[in-house]
Amino acid sequence: MDETHGSDASQRPIEEMSFEEALKALEEVVAKLERGDVPLDQSIDLYERGEKLRAACQKRLDNAQARIEKIVAGADGRPAGTAPFDEPAGGPS
Repeated sequence: MDETHGSDASQRPIEEMSFEEALKALEEVVAKLERGDVPLDQSIDLYERGEKLRAACQKRLDNAQARIEKIVAGADGRPAGTAPFDEPAGGPS
């Protein structure tokens, strides 16, 4: 049964994975599920792991997008710096 679990990276705690490692693990889960040769109970476990990996990747992408959107433009339209994530639009109150 262990051969269906794949590499060590696919079993590491998701919070310890880089974005790239989590994405690769998610791709491995999808490939296993698409093959259709995994027993039902293991398919359910794989699906649950895949959903957690997907959510972790999405969270990291959302955080990266938020950081990019917080780049503050100067008067000339060029990036002049960054603002913290939690600072409301328009600056501190």
